[in-house]
Order: sequence, then structure tokens, then C-alpha cells
Amino acid sequence: MATALTVGLSACGGSATAEDDGGKPVVLTTFTVLADIADNVAGEHLEVESITKVGAEIHGYEPTPGDIRKAAKADLILDNGLNLEQWFSQFVDDIDVPHAVVSDGVDELSITGDADDGKPNPHAWMSPLNVRIYAENMAEAFSDLDPDHAEDYSANADEYGEALQEVQDELVDDLSRLPQSQRALVTCEGAFSYLARDAELNEKYIWPVNAESQATPGQITSAIDFVQDNEVPAVFCESTVSSAPMDRVVEATDAEFGGTLYVDSLSDSDGPVPTYLDLIRHDAKTITAALTGGQA
Repeated sequence: MATALTVGLSACGGSATAEDDGGKPVVLTTFTVLADIADNVAGEHLEVESITKVGAEIHGYEPTPGDIRKAAKADLILDNGLNLEQWFSQFVDDIDVPHAVVSDGVDELSITGDADDGKPNPHAWMSPLNVRIYAENMAEAFSDLDPDHAEDYSANADEYGEALQEVQDELVDDLSRLPQSQRALVTCEGAFSYLARDAELNEKYIWPVNAESQATPGQITSAIDFVQDNEVPAVFCESTVSSAPMDRVVEATDAEFGGTLYVDSLSDSDGPVPTYLDLIRHDAKTITAALTGGQA
């Protein structure tokens, strides 16, 4: 799997920093979901950290001076790509550290609606099948960084890929139980296109990407009409945004609020989604339970 890896280490870069200090090379990811995936591939050989913290909104994130100092000391930076981290290019312009785009090679879906129409939907990790590609790209980037452990990175990616396939099979099986009349996924953000594709769900959202500060009246009305026309029993919102716009949809229809879904951030270790695999399982079970009237 080809990985977009730009190498350019210099005295101000971070490649030699960790190993000169006798520690592990440091891999810095842009958000917590990538950090967890990377940690599974890295195993014991690399130190993986996330720029953003648990619960952070990744789309409109503003890097701090501390973030930039941390990045300058890293040995490798991983970003999602697909226009997710629109702040990223500014973030790394003056940092001479290699980075890899982990979404390279996924079968992209396009955003539909508003100013972002036609642009790639960045939430490719919401498909476990895509995350297998992420893991392969990470293994390649880690092998370039640390050739002595290349076989371990490849083996870790393969093992994690098997776990991802199991989750994919669970997700499709759980959501396949929905009758055709209930196969509609209504969310605040259009972050579930890849999951909806995998599970053959019809997707409707209030706004395409979280870059918008608030929903417009037209977007809310469109969601209300869709829910009413399709008799959708439950709607959802994501953990990193306000559910107030979706609350208005609930008030105007017979739909219930089905629960909080996780996309852009994991939870703390004692929360509901401390890992990526937990995140996908949580979302699939929450969606299925709410749409069928069952128990999560």
C-alpha cells in the first residue's frame, strides 16, 4: 500500500531526538482515533501520542505553541488526510519532520451538500475495512522510520486487520437485522457515509462537516422533512458537537433521540469508547437498538 511519506530531517527535526535520549521513537497523530490505531500497529517499539485530547473537535482545531513544540520533537507525524485536518499544513510548514497520510488508498466517498459538495468525505475510519488500509499504511511508515522492526509492524497490522474484520462482520450483522423501513441513519454531521455504505443504510444529516458553527434553518427543515417522510424512529448526534439542532428535529417529529455516537474522538479509558474497536461496536449497537426499539 503506497503511503504519502515526506522525509526531510534536519537539525531542527525530531528523528534523532528520541533515540539519542535512549527512548523509543515518537509518533504523533492528529487525533485520538489515529493514535489508538497506530498504537496497535506500533506495538512495543514506538511511543504514540495524539496532538488533540479526548473529546476535541478535530475539524476546527487550533494548534497551540505547545503542540508545535511537541511536533518538532517527534520522529513521525500521522495525519488522516482527505481535508480533515485543514489546519495541518500550517501546523507542519515550519517543522522538518516526516509525515504520512494514513488514508491513502481508501475508496473515497464524496460529501454532498453545501459548500463542501464533491469534496472527499474525510471520515474514512468509520469503516473498519478502510482502517485495515490505515494500518497497512502505518506499518509501511513505521518500517521506513524503524527498519529493524519492519516485520513486527507488518505482523501487528495483519493481526489488527483480523480484529477489524471481526468488527466489520459484527457491524454488518447487527445492522442487517433492521427492516427496510428502518434502514435510515439520521445524524448531526455527515460522518457516517462509509459506515452507511458498509451496512446498506440510507444516510441523512443536518450538516455535511463540523466546520460549520451552527445548523441553518434550511438544514434543520430538510432533516425534519426526511424523518417525517420516512417515518424514521430515532435520530442521533455525535459526541463532539451540540445536539441542540437534532433536539429541534425530535421536537418536530415522532422520532426519539437514539443516543450519542462517537466519530472524531475516543473517550477516556473508563468511558464507553476507549479504543477504536470499542467506538465502532458502540455506534453499531446504539444505532441498531434505537432503530429497532431494542436495548443497547
